Amino acid sequence: MKAPWHILGAGAVGCLFASALHRSGAATTLLVRRLPASELERQTALLVVDSDTGQRTLTLPLSANNSAQYISHLLVTTKAYDVRKAVAEVAHRLGPASHILLMVNGMGILEELQAAYPHLQFYCGTTTEGAYSIARFRICHAGRGQTRLGQPGMQQPPDWFEQWAAIDLTTTWEPDIEAALWQKMAINCAINPLTALHQCTNGELAKQSRLAATVSQLCAEIAQISAARGYPAISASLPARVAEVIAATANNRSSMLQDILNGRRTEIEYLSGYLLAVAEQLTITAPHNAVMLRRIREIDGRGASE
Repeated sequence: MKAPWHILGAGAVGCLFASALHRSGAATTLLVRRLPASELERQTALLVVDSDTGQRTLTLPLSANNSAQYISHLLVTTKAYDVRKAVAEVAHRLGPASHILLMVNGMGILEELQAAYPHLQFYCGTTTEGAYSIARFRICHAGRGQTRLGQPGMQQPPDWFEQWAAIDLTTTWEPDIEAALWQKMAINCAINPLTALHQCTNGELAKQSRLAATVSQLCAEIAQISAARGYPAISASLPARVAEVIAATANNRSSMLQDILNGRRTEIEYLSGYLLAVAEQLTITAPHNAVMLRRIREIDGRGASE
């Protein structure tokens, strides 16, 4: 019997995986803080997924966070800074047998949740699937990618992973999920803050010599921190991987740039903020990354003291 999944964070990524799980035959429910009057009676959402192969429409049940119904399997896809609050809102619905999968940008969230909820089982995921929101419960699946799931120290996947291996989005179990998360964070630290500050597409980082030079400086510092942290392979390949991502996403606006353009808070604390906290522990200075952190904090309106 397939496990039922609840999705906390019904944005683009959450809806993308909700639709994939639903199509695979898993009972899938979208969690919302409150049910709008228009959805209160039927307690369902019409989810629309646009892609280059056409449009899919499906109906999924909704559940308010303050419901009493037990949650056995939970996928969290909120913004990094919302994770703690979002999980707190459904914590009364979770227990030691619950499985919580975090698919969130940046690092540091897992440690925060493990400290707050030592009795719960947490897993992590990272994806390169491309999706963006068009309207409430309507998304565009803009690009195919790969998804890796894992739990630090867990070599073999849990039973529920069979469901994920069967969905129509390429998904694998990653025995070294910490390295996978670190690599994604490292790449994001080299690209996202710079595009946000200069309000440019990813491709401009390669086209403009001044920006390309800054990317190289950021990569050199991130590579040094990565090597000291115990990721020598990531350190050695970082400049090439960053160049590949910039080329592959040349016309894209980074998520951080989109946040700033839309007046939203960024996830800088879980990217450059986390990176520099690790650097401090390792007594490594990273002045160029520190400038990125300070300037994005200023735009966020929180100041460097937070």
